[in-house]
Amino acid sequence: GETRYNKDKILQGQGVDEPLSATGFRQANAAGLFLSDVKFTHVFSSDLLRAKQAKKNKFCKDLEIKYDARLRERKYGVAEGRPLTDLKAMAKAAGEQCPSFTPSGGETLDEVRERARDFFEFLCRLAVELEKKEQDMHGAASRSSGASEEQFVFPWTNHCSEAELSSGSGGASKILDANILVVSHGAYMRNWMGYFVSDLNCSLPTNLTKSQLSSVSPNTGVSHFVIKLENGNLLKPEITCVCLNQDSHL
Repeated sequence: GETRYNKDKILQGQGVDEPLSATGFRQANAAGLFLSDVKFTHVFSSDLLRAKQAKKNKFCKDLEIKYDARLRERKYGVAEGRPLTDLKAMAKAAGEQCPSFTPSGGETLDEVRERARDFFEFLCRLAVELEKKEQDMHGAASRSSGASEEQFVFPWTNHCSEAELSSGSGGASKILDANILVVSHGAYMRNWMGYFVSDLNCSLPTNLTKSQLSSVSPNTGVSHFVIKLENGNLLKPEITCVCLNQDSHL
């Protein structure tokens, strides 16, 4: 959600831990309402204040939000707390483009992507372990009598076709082993998306443009991915992007 620094186009990174503004709280509440009928099995958030202030939906009220430093925004070093125009000037003086420029004391894009990769692989292991535990406890038959399909249906009807949704699940049941909500930050998530596309061959919505793919998410923008791990294979996740950075809830 929006912070005062966001609004004034001042870099926050990791060193500036601003709370949400009044507008930011309204945005977060709108996102929570939008996702209010989605049943999540896990909730992870950046441990920075502007991410921690997001509220739970009705299905998440009994879940513990786990805060993880791997979900923090990109670190911008000496540029933190300074206007975005300063970062652009630093990049220009160094003869580099702004998105790929690393100010002194900041993280490189490769370092951010490594954090994203590490966290994503952690989520994949979590899902596989959860499936094994379910099978050990109840046997394969019990899954059909588990959570109702409605609990996992997302409110994306205006943003994707049924074909895109069903292709992500390979025609399988929509009852998932894990349905994970992750709350993070714009520059970090743009790098995560780059990792999905360039390293893991993520399938994209047919109407997604290159500029949309490389843009930073708007405040409380929501993206939805379906991850399939065939036979628990952690090395070859099949990833489908259902929608990216959509903000129709605002």
